[in-house]
Parts: sequence; C-alpha cells; structure tokens
Amino acid sequence: MLPPLLATKLYIPPPRPKRVARPRLVARLNEGLLRKLTLICAPAGFGKTTVVSEWVAEGARPVAWLSLDYGENDPARFLAYLVAAMQTIAPALGASVAGMLQTPQPPPTEAILTALLNDLAGLPHAATLVLDDYHVINAPAVDQALTFLLDHLPPPLHLVVTTREDPQLPLARLRARGQLTELRAADLRFTAAEAAEFLNPVMGLQLSVADVAALENRTEGWIAGLQLAALSMQGQKDIAGFIHSFTGSHRFVLDYLAEEVLQQQPDQIQAFLLRTSILDRLCGPLCEAILLAPAGKGQATLEAIERANLFIVPLDNERHWYRYHHLFAELLRQRLHQSEAQGRGLAELHIRASAWYESHGLELDAFHHAVAAQDVARAERLVEGDGRPLPYRGAAVPVMHWLASLPTAALDARPSLWVTYASTLMFSGRNTEVEAKLRAAEAAMTGSLSDDRTPDQVGRIAAMRATLAVIQNDSATIIAQARRALAHLHPDNRTVRTATTWLLGHAQQLQGDRAAASQAYREVIASGEAVGNSIYTLAATINLGQVQEADNQLPLAAETYRRCLELAGDPPQRMACVAHLGLAAIYYEWNDLEAAERQAQDSLQLARPLVVDTFAAHGVLVARLRLARGDGSGAVAALAEAEAFVRQHNFEFRMPDVAAAQVLTLLRQGQLAEAAQLAATHALPLSQARVCLAQGDPAAARALLEPARQQAEAKHWPDEQLQALVLLALALQAQGKTKPALLALGEALALAEPGGFVRTFVDEGPPMAALLRTAAKRGLAPQYVRQLLAALGVPAAGPPVTQMLREPLSARELEVVGLLCTDLSGPEIARELRVSVNTLRTHTKSIFAKLGVTNRRAAVRRAEELKLP
Repeated sequence: MLPPLLATKLYIPPPRPKRVARPRLVARLNEGLLRKLTLICAPAGFGKTTVVSEWVAEGARPVAWLSLDYGENDPARFLAYLVAAMQTIAPALGASVAGMLQTPQPPPTEAILTALLNDLAGLPHAATLVLDDYHVINAPAVDQALTFLLDHLPPPLHLVVTTREDPQLPLARLRARGQLTELRAADLRFTAAEAAEFLNPVMGLQLSVADVAALENRTEGWIAGLQLAALSMQGQKDIAGFIHSFTGSHRFVLDYLAEEVLQQQPDQIQAFLLRTSILDRLCGPLCEAILLAPAGKGQATLEAIERANLFIVPLDNERHWYRYHHLFAELLRQRLHQSEAQGRGLAELHIRASAWYESHGLELDAFHHAVAAQDVARAERLVEGDGRPLPYRGAAVPVMHWLASLPTAALDARPSLWVTYASTLMFSGRNTEVEAKLRAAEAAMTGSLSDDRTPDQVGRIAAMRATLAVIQNDSATIIAQARRALAHLHPDNRTVRTATTWLLGHAQQLQGDRAAASQAYREVIASGEAVGNSIYTLAATINLGQVQEADNQLPLAAETYRRCLELAGDPPQRMACVAHLGLAAIYYEWNDLEAAERQAQDSLQLARPLVVDTFAAHGVLVARLRLARGDGSGAVAALAEAEAFVRQHNFEFRMPDVAAAQVLTLLRQGQLAEAAQLAATHALPLSQARVCLAQGDPAAARALLEPARQQAEAKHWPDEQLQALVLLALALQAQGKTKPALLALGEALALAEPGGFVRTFVDEGPPMAALLRTAAKRGLAPQYVRQLLAALGVPAAGPPVTQMLREPLSARELEVVGLLCTDLSGPEIARELRVSVNTLRTHTKSIFAKLGVTNRRAAVRRAEELKLP
C-alpha cells in the first residue's frame, strides 16, 4: 500500500491579497486552453506559480492542482497523487486506478494510465490539471508516463506544467502540431508599468518613475529580485543611493538581498528561519517539535513571518501548512549548514523532524529526515515499516537512491540492508539485479555475528528466490525455496510468510498437486482473516476457486468466486477479472450462456488495461460461447486475437488451451487436415483423439484416450478424467461397442452430475445425443440424462426407467452388472474392478436389492430384460 498522501500538495495556492494584474498573461493562458499543454518555464523567482494561481482564481473552469516534490520520482507515488488531484474535481474518477496502485506490485504504468485515461474521457466538463514544480522530476519513468498521458489526453482535459527547466517531454512534436502554448522568462518579466505597480501600491514604497525604471532595468524584470529589493528598501533612508549601488547577476542579487533581509530580523526569528528551513513544509506543531518550543509558539511565529512577507507561502486556506519560497529556503539551508555542520546540531534537527513525522503516520517524510541525519539504523527501521516496507507503499525510488548511496562497508555491516536492497530492486522490476544483492547479503551474514534477526533474513532471501522462480515458471525451485523461507521466517513476519505460503500453493498447483495447493491457499485465507484481508487473501481465494473448478466442484467453485468479488471491493481490484472469468466458465458449463456472457464482459473490463494471461483465457471462453451459438467465424476471430496476445506477451503456457479451442473450431468448420496438424504441433492427446473421431478412426482415438484417462485418474485430476471419458464413450460407440460405451458414459455421468455439467456433453452434438438416448433406454442416471437430452433438444425415448426400477443403478453398479453377465468368478470380477471381495459383495447386495432378485443368475436375467449393460 502507498503511504498517506499529503492533502496540502493538492491545494491551489491562494492569490495574494495585493497583486499586480497581468491581463496579457491571462489572455495567453486562456488561449492555451485550446491546445493540449501549456508550459511555463523560467528560472526561479519569475512568479510561475503565482501567475497560474491567479489565473485559476479568475476562471470558472474546474482545476486540479498538484505541487510536486522529489518523492514523486517514484512512478507509483506520482500516479497516486495524479489520481488524488483529479479526484478533487471529480471524486469518483480513478477509483479503480487507486485500487491498482495499492497492490503489492502494481500493474505496468501504461496499463494504469490506460484505465485513468478511460475515466478522464468520461469527464462531464472541461477541466485543467496543473503540475507545479515539474523540475524536481528526474525519473525517466515519470517522464514516460506523462508523455503517454499527453499523447492520449482526452479533449475535456488541459495540462499546465510549471518548471525551471524544459522537461523531458515531446515538446518539439507538440510545438509542430500546434498543441503547445509556452510562457518563458521573457514573457513573465515585469514590464515597467507592472514593476511600478508592484513596488509602490503592492510593496508600499513611494518610488519615483526614474527609481522604478532604474530598479526594473537592474533586475531585468526579475520578480524575486524586485521583491527582495523592496524588502531591503523598507526602512532605508537613502533609497536613491541604494538603487544606484544595486547591481550584479541574479545570484549575486539574491545573496545580497537575502543577507539584508535576514540581518534585519530579530535573532529569534533568524534562528527560527534557519532551523526550520530543513522542512519542505511547515506547520506549528512540527516547528515546535524540532525547536523544542512550547505549544502554540510555532504557529504564532509562522503567522508573524507571513505578516512580515518574509518569503513564506501558505499551502491551505486555514493557514495551517506553509512552505518557504524556494530560493529563500535554499539560502537558509546554506547558512544553516555553515553554522551547524561542525556539530550534531543539524543531524539532531533532522532526527526530531523524523520522530514527529513518524508519530503522525508520515513514514516517508520520517525516512527522508532519518537519511538526512545519516541515521542508518533509524532509516532502515522506517523502510521496513512494521511489516509493510516503504517500497511496497510507493517509495521504492527514494529507498533505492538511499541504498545506492551507502558504501559497501555500511551495507556489509548490516546484512539486512542488502536484503532490503534486493527486495526494493525486485519490487521495482529490476529482477536481473536481485540475485547479486542476495549473494552479497549471504556473504555479509557469513562474516558477521548472528543475532535474532538472522534467521528471518535467511527466510526473506529464500522467499525472494522463490518469487524469482515464478518468473521462470520453475515450480521445483519455488517449492524448495518457499519451504526454506517458511522454516526460517519469524512467526511475526506475517506479510512475507503469507506471500510465501501463496507462492508454495501456486507452485503446487502448477505441478498438479491440487490437494496441497488447496491447503496452502486455505492457510493464506485463514491468515488474512486473522490479521485483515490483503491482496494475498484475494489471490488465494481466486486460486482456491480454480482448484475447486478443476476438481469438478462447480457449485463450490462458484461460491468461492463470488466471495472473491466481495473481497475485491467496489470499485473492484483488477485481480477480480479472474474470478469473473471463472464464473463465466461455470455458467457456460451450466448452459446459462447469457450469464456467462455477462461475467466474461465484466472480466474483460477489469483485465483490459492489464497485461495478464487472463485476456487469453477470456478469448478461449468467448470462442466457446460463439461456437455454442453457431458463430464459427466469430470464434476464429476471438482465438486469433488470443493467440496474438499470447505470442506478443510471451504467455506460452496459455497456448495449449488456445490451440485446443482452435482445433475444435476447425473441426466444426470441416477443416480436418488443419485441425490434425495443429493438434499434433501442440501434442494435445484429447484434441488428437477428436481429430481421429472426425476422420472416422475411433480405434486410433481410443489408443490416445485410454492412456489419457489412466493418467488423469492416477493424478486425481477429475476434470481431465471427465473429458477423456466423454470422448472414450463416443469412440466406443463409433466402434459399435455399446456396453463399454455406456460404461464409460456412466463413469462420466457420475463425475459430472454433482457439479451439474451440461455443455461438456452438449458440445459433442449428435453422437452424444444418440448415446444419451441409449442410456435413457437403459435407465442410466435417468433424471440427469433427461436434463442433458433436453439441453440437446432431443426427447428421451421409451418409458421412464424409474417406473421399472425403484432406485436406479449407479455407474459403478452398472459396471458390476456387466461383469456379472460374464463367466468370471467373484474373485476374478473383484480383481478386474481392482476392489476387494468384500467391496464386490457390497455392490452385488445393493444390485440385488434394486433389481428385486436374490442371486446372480436372477440378476443377469433381470438385467437382460431391462437391457442393462
């Protein structure tokens, strides 16, 4: 999760009570609204922020404002503030994006921006977004994000950027296309008339026209220079002499006038200004904390400084938060370093600021001041964040910069820092750099004394290696490293333990060990319920639903998927797309095509901005829906799109599912040769068996299906067992082997009936209809068979078997009846069925009771009368 966002960064700076009207600039800004971007670029002190805030105050257009600082070099944090800013004018906008950013590892930036742009396109009115002080951004990823936003900016939104230097945006392209309005230093400088209005009515001086012209000429219209000059002249007796001696460059002017301003303040105010200059934002209680001043003193001093117009800017309407003018803050910090750097005074100020921020839940600001104080232990503790590390809350970039700045000796002295370094790299997607840091951590631990944290660090290292193995789809390594991690992680390290348990379940699911995977997922869910649901609770619940679905437990899986949708919230987290797709597949199997269509559409809406394999699975399901409605060309199109996505994004593990659906579609279109080639290319036994059946070679189909069935049964994979049995029944029927075909069908029905499967049978068309009619005549699962025949649009023939038998025989009992009709002895039948003699006796006793007979011979006669197998 991201750290708390500072609301003060979203306030529009209020216009000054006394200000210089600048209609020429307002006209330029209004004209710029017809284009995509307005860029206001000039050095410090040219009034960029002031002119925009005054323009905004005069207009009627809704404006979202974001004052940037160095923390927004982290893309996730930048995007979070961007969304928060837009929500000040459209509260419902970007809610799903905010949810995406709260995940432990957010989706790609482009996917997040796509979702945001979709929301922005729906703005009911024109609006403006102001990004103030963009020069603090030096992260290419943020520049790329803003470029993407600009390239696709919807017409209702206009972007304004203020900066001291040209940003890394496609300015030349925007300029050539007439999409850019620019205000530069030459535009922002005060004219002679504006300088006169500023110096006299606004600043309260009484300068002659000649004095104004001289001062304006010497400052070249530089607004900060004029303001500093005006402050210095207050109380001066020889104004003309002062102006005459006022020469030099901007830097010289700034230093000279700031010195004059500072020296004119009482010692107490000077000390306050210098020591609070370490803060980017100030409030009374924070100033009191770092100065050890009594309550109320800080706020009173800030208000006095504002009244004296000493380069302080209010950040909210309540005058609770302030900041110093950037140039003034730079000068104050320079003087503070000169006066305090020799001792611990400066570091102590930063420690006090860090402690105040931490106590108010602002861990990122607390971390920045701990780093400034060079307090490595405190900074590390704040990064760890009591189980919620700062990198996982949108602060990966500053943590990375700090760790990169530390000498190797400092990292070796605290091996846990190497571990943090590795986890931050992993979170930032720099996976190729992680292993080197993990090895450095292990080497450092080898050379240092163990403490009570060492086992947990070993566990974290193993957990990261398990995570890296997920990228390689290396289930064996995931399991080995996850088990090592769980053996070493501290019991209180719930975040990493939960994530690792989920990894273990994921790997076990990949290996087909569904029971073990389910157990792992249930542990994750139980952990979430105990300590508060997390993203892993949702992920594990989705995965549990997938396992239940694969085990043919469709009602239970549907209930689990619905629970996922509850956990996903409103608006839902993007991960819920998998639950929607799972429900769509279940509704399809239940032959509720309209509900399946709705769930598939919901899944697509959530998955569309993401680059996830769910999109490919969605294409397969859509193809099945279109085939069910006779739309073969639509199915082909859906599968072509799915295949292109799989190959573009290297989701090759999804290709067998896509290919199997393509084979089915080709067979429906009569393209047997193409289907055969595709099934062989991807080595899909069930698809190859389908091709053999279509080619009129049921023997070849059986040769493929028998091993597939046995393998699925051995692995306890009921879903694949069901598919193999259905096709095997059709192959046996095609060979004229009615009794074995009905036996295979009976087993399939027994597997399918508890889950309510319909389309698995219906999709096989006329051959399955014929076999089911035969089953109906023989009394095989009569109610279920009638349901399936009704779905196929075929009435069941003959009298209801339920009228002939008080209770129908199960699939297993029908198999026993078939063997009772042979010459095999009881022990031989038991061996054939792979059951004990006692179990066989139980089956025969039940059969005799249902058939109303007392011995084997009578049972055989009765079975022949009823035309049972």
